[in-house]
Amino acid sequence: VNGMEIYSMKFDSKVTSRFAHNVITSRAVNRGNVSKEVFFDVELPKTAFITNFSMTIDGVTYPGTIKEKEAAKKQYEKAVSRGQTAGLVKASGRKTEKFTVSVNIKAASKVTFELTYEELLKRQFGKYEMFIKVKPKQLVNDFEIEVDIFEPQGITELEAEGTFITNELQNTIKKTFSGKKGHISFKPTLAQQRRCASCSESVLDGDFTVRYDVKRTTPDNLQIVNGYFVHFFAPTNLPKLSKNIIFVLDTSGSMSGREIEQTKEALLKILDDIKEDDFFNFILFDSEISTWKETLIKVTPENLDEARKFVRQISAQGMTNLHGGLMRGIDILNAAHEENFVPKRSASIIIMLTDGQPNVGVSNTQEIEKVVKKAIDGRYTLYNLGFGSGVDYGFLERMALENKGLARRIYPDSDTALQLQGFYDEVSNPMLIDVELNYPENEISDLTTNSFKHFYDGSEIVVAGRFVDSNQNHLSVDVRGEGAHDALSYTTQQGAEQTAQAFQEQQYIFGEYIERLWAYLTIEQLLEKRITATGEEKENLTAQALALSLKYKFVTPLTSMVVTKPEENGNEEGIADKPTEEYLQNLLSKPGMCVIYAKLLLIIKLISIKLSFITKSYGQTSPLYHTYASLPTWYTSVDGDPHFIISVPQKKDAICFNINENPGVILNLINDPVTGITVNGELIGDKRPNSNAKIQNSYFGKLGIANKHLDVKLTVTPERITIENGDEKTGFTWLDSVTLQQAGLTLIINRKKNLVLSMGSGASFVVVLHQVWKKHPLHQDFLGLYTLKSDKLSEQTHGLLGQFFRPIDFTILEIHPGSDPKKPDATMIVKNNELTVTRGWQKNYRRDPTHGVDIPCWFVHDNGAGLIDGVHTDYIVSSLF
Repeated sequence: VNGMEIYSMKFDSKVTSRFAHNVITSRAVNRGNVSKEVFFDVELPKTAFITNFSMTIDGVTYPGTIKEKEAAKKQYEKAVSRGQTAGLVKASGRKTEKFTVSVNIKAASKVTFELTYEELLKRQFGKYEMFIKVKPKQLVNDFEIEVDIFEPQGITELEAEGTFITNELQNTIKKTFSGKKGHISFKPTLAQQRRCASCSESVLDGDFTVRYDVKRTTPDNLQIVNGYFVHFFAPTNLPKLSKNIIFVLDTSGSMSGREIEQTKEALLKILDDIKEDDFFNFILFDSEISTWKETLIKVTPENLDEARKFVRQISAQGMTNLHGGLMRGIDILNAAHEENFVPKRSASIIIMLTDGQPNVGVSNTQEIEKVVKKAIDGRYTLYNLGFGSGVDYGFLERMALENKGLARRIYPDSDTALQLQGFYDEVSNPMLIDVELNYPENEISDLTTNSFKHFYDGSEIVVAGRFVDSNQNHLSVDVRGEGAHDALSYTTQQGAEQTAQAFQEQQYIFGEYIERLWAYLTIEQLLEKRITATGEEKENLTAQALALSLKYKFVTPLTSMVVTKPEENGNEEGIADKPTEEYLQNLLSKPGMCVIYAKLLLIIKLISIKLSFITKSYGQTSPLYHTYASLPTWYTSVDGDPHFIISVPQKKDAICFNINENPGVILNLINDPVTGITVNGELIGDKRPNSNAKIQNSYFGKLGIANKHLDVKLTVTPERITIENGDEKTGFTWLDSVTLQQAGLTLIINRKKNLVLSMGSGASFVVVLHQVWKKHPLHQDFLGLYTLKSDKLSEQTHGLLGQFFRPIDFTILEIHPGSDPKKPDATMIVKNNELTVTRGWQKNYRRDPTHGVDIPCWFVHDNGAGLIDGVHTDYIVSSLF
């Protein structure tokens, strides 16, 4: 783009026994007559590990090297200390992580990027799935996806589809499979890539998915290569086990609105799918604990009808007694088993959904983990679903893993109900419980996890190991498990002759693939065990995972890739990391930032917010870009017409946006269901509309601040301040100087300037009075709102302002001249969106209500679209309280 042409982009994948080795190669040329910055960015599956990266510029290759994270960090910091502006930004997406690197390319020069990553394809719903994100952002002369699959068991089905595939493109997907080999290719011409015949935009924008399954004549398959083995276990045609499932649901105030409605929608669909012979119940927790029934209930048409009525009447209010809800669910399961109320051969499952953190009853998360683990005692599986960004995901993940389950993030979006239902579908068909795959101890030196609480229909258990004798080429395995009617018990064997016969087609096999599969699986499981470990055990797990990551050159949360690249003032270094859930949670816990579920953006050349360095291809640096050492303390605020300023202290920068609405409209600014604090604002306009203006001026003419726990309401207008405490009402004017203290609240009125309101939680607000000349023909007096100590509000706080009290991060790319020479435009990546933003200023009147202080910020257009959650009209409320 802008003179840079990507003339070739190829995705080449070789899959051998579920293990995928993927190479993405992109070639670009600078067709312009000045140096340009070119970006290589790809989205990878979260389950993948990057293993290699290189850039080749005019025949010179700059490789990436994988190092222990601390060593890489020191090398990176050394580069930064030399004044080289390398950097990185990280965030998480649903299924993908985004790897981005940029480099300056001289006129007429060419660059080749090559990225390699590997992953073990998991089997779900009876198929293995490979996910490829396709987004070249321009027409590419030579675009190709090629996938070769080699499965020793034989391939029974193979399919490929793309979310962007039109009828015309459907024919460009070539698919063949026979015996052990499968092949997919997708190579659209330039004409086929065009969105329309005369368009320069590419239709290639979305997900390309390959799915397949293998032939199963026996329940399992053993493969041995060069001293390593892998054992795939996926029996078919087993009778289904009955299950005992308890749904433990957070119905606290923060779940009100769309969240609780989507949860109910998902539960109603789940009730349509639940099997007869299963047992179930619902536990609801807010400040109190309530249950649908006192015991587990057998699935019958009558009971399902009654359950649907119960689900439809669920509402959300109060606080979050998570411990009480979970313990009630465990008690009900315990009673059912002790009284033999449920079948002995059945799978017991707890699915808990929460969007917040425990704050009633037992609220210490370590104590909850300890008590829950002791109560479950390995008998039941616990799945924790974390809804939105207000959860302590590390706590949910640790507790699930300690109880043989897993945690999953549920993203607040239009498809939330489908996410919940999809998770239930994954665990709704247990076929076996207490599965153990036992290998001769004297023959195996390193074994991955070999015991599993449940085996689910359509999934697969994978165990890999290393032989003591690297020349060993035979193995026998004892398999044990409990089925619906009887125990599963047999011995399976693999001999040297079978192994040799299975791998005659060597050209389909890359390197020591079973050894790499074993290393991948071992690292993945060591990192998972590390989540719940402490002290010396955690140190040992870390050391083992790090040693394997370095040996097999995997970018994991313990390693980083150091990339050296050419710059005009010498080579420059950057590091690429793989993020962890702990990293995301740390971001979430820091006030003044805002975390997004966006993509992993590993930017090796971060265009620094110290924009004084940006001269690039449009001449002198704008005087707008100066250092921010002299700026005032950071506040998140709304003032003026109404201008929202969102401070991002870690970047020493800010984002701003306006809301254009009619006078009389009331907007929700802050809503915290935990502390009970809400702030709403009513808009006023000018005395008479400006007939020449497309958008009329509007300001906040009335603010309503309430704390329902204290039963306090404060109404502020440019004329009066009224405080209601229960039935008592007290009024002041802006001519008063007042300090008012009562239980949990302090109000200070600074005459004709501002008021400061402090609540019990420590949160404080400053309301600034703007007075204009009384006889002004157009403008009226209005108010501004500034938040202090916003970190004292809970992480469940939302609203037009409140959502930004949680962490936010953003990346600025491609700065270029805008319509105003003093205000350049740029691309901002925030909340998984690419927005066009403009550099500008907004006034902060916190210290100086008359003149204000100029705050430089990136302005987001169209009522904050893409920055705020949802759209601005979602925040319109019916009354001030």
